[in-house]
Amino acid sequence: MPQYLLAHDLGTSGNKAVLYTTDGELVASKTYFYDTKYFNANWSEQNPQDWWQAVCNSTKELIRNIDAKQIICVSFSAQMMGCLCVDKLGMPLKNSIIYSDQRAVKETNKILDQIDAMDFYKIVGHRASPSYSLEKLMWIKNNEPEIYKNTYKMLNAKDYIAFKLTGNMATDYTDASGTNVFDLNTYKWSETIINIAGIDGDKLPEVHESTYIVGEITKEAAAETGLKQGTPVVIGAGDGICASVGAGCIKPGIAYNYIGSSAWIGITSEKPIYDVKMRTMTWAHAVPGYMNAIGTMQTAGTSYQWLKNEICKIETMEAREKGMNPYDIMNDEIEKSSPGAKGILFLPYLLGERTPHWNPNARGAFIGINVAHKREDLLRAVMEGITYNLNTIVNIFRNYVPIDSMIVIGGGAKSKVWRQMMADIYNLKILKPKYLEEATSMGAAVIGGIGVGEFESFDAISKFIKIESEHEPNPDNKVIYEKTYQVFLHSYDALVDIYEELAKL
Repeated sequence: MPQYLLAHDLGTSGNKAVLYTTDGELVASKTYFYDTKYFNANWSEQNPQDWWQAVCNSTKELIRNIDAKQIICVSFSAQMMGCLCVDKLGMPLKNSIIYSDQRAVKETNKILDQIDAMDFYKIVGHRASPSYSLEKLMWIKNNEPEIYKNTYKMLNAKDYIAFKLTGNMATDYTDASGTNVFDLNTYKWSETIINIAGIDGDKLPEVHESTYIVGEITKEAAAETGLKQGTPVVIGAGDGICASVGAGCIKPGIAYNYIGSSAWIGITSEKPIYDVKMRTMTWAHAVPGYMNAIGTMQTAGTSYQWLKNEICKIETMEAREKGMNPYDIMNDEIEKSSPGAKGILFLPYLLGERTPHWNPNARGAFIGINVAHKREDLLRAVMEGITYNLNTIVNIFRNYVPIDSMIVIGGGAKSKVWRQMMADIYNLKILKPKYLEEATSMGAAVIGGIGVGEFESFDAISKFIKIESEHEPNPDNKVIYEKTYQVFLHSYDALVDIYEELAKL
């Protein structure tokens, strides 16, 4: 009788429950969606009861045809940098303020009035920003004092679900390092930051390794989910870090590139990476003894989607008529052009930029168009522009650790032409696994398996990752891209003042 690992991936739009065998085979998955409340221009919240219902419903559907006794553990991957205030009974006192919420600007400025930005960065591995949990909790203290007063613990999404399943409150090092109050040098809550922020440190939960068994399924949780009472629950990790595990980025030398609506490059290091320009972020890794440094680009797949929606209407119509994916037709068009897009550059800053520029006023641009250019050149320029920008993140990390290969995941990794382009621009071997959009749940499953003793180490991810194709750099293309990449960098620098003028219009 097979044994299963149950992983829950609590994302922005819904919860995906995924069942794996202990041999690394994906058995099935079920997704249950929930809403995000967007209001006041840049506020965003979710109802934690929606998370719970999504977990209950997706679990019941997923395990309908198996014996719940075959599930040896439950573990989690989940959205990070949230702020959910609960009382001593674990009851939410308000909706969770999620990572995309930007209301805590004054609180962020208060922090930076009291500590140098680089000093803060060297404690927590991140810039002070309204995106993080600490700044959100400060906002609650300043604007909703009764809620703050009654707050027993501040939790993240997976921590709340773990509580609902077991009755115990805790978090793990990865989610703790996304709060902006966790000291990466000591692996403890930072008293320095707590004092600067003016919050009560006892409102922060206990912190454990990602493989920590937080408890067992209670009788009540078993009735609501269909799981067997007494099943171990492993606390798991934040989604970005689970993706690192699921992509095999579990030791130095291995990097991965996720390309979805946004995109990021992730690496593993033995120490925090403190970039001199604070362009990248460092998180505690789920793998003990390691750090997970990440550089995140704002609009990767979003730029390509914009291209499809606004410029490639012909390709979209053709795809509809032929029952094809429009991106497949676009990729065929791109292959008609040549590396360097015949001199066209695209700056992929359609929603400002995080890494490497941290400039909310940056804008997109086509540069170098002349009458000889064709449609396919524009398409190729967009894909190359995204990849050039990601190459800057790769080069930042190369200053700190060697990178031998790059595993690519996410929807963008489906494109063969894009994978070869990455190999040529990054000058790295590009590896494509079988499952491109399951890295987070795979990471959570492996973490769970280690937690209950099924796996000896994180090397168990090799059971789950099955590399389907490899792309080596093309030496001729590499020469072309090295030249055009330098012009790409200069183009951004030349337009910085223009971006500021445009922001005032």
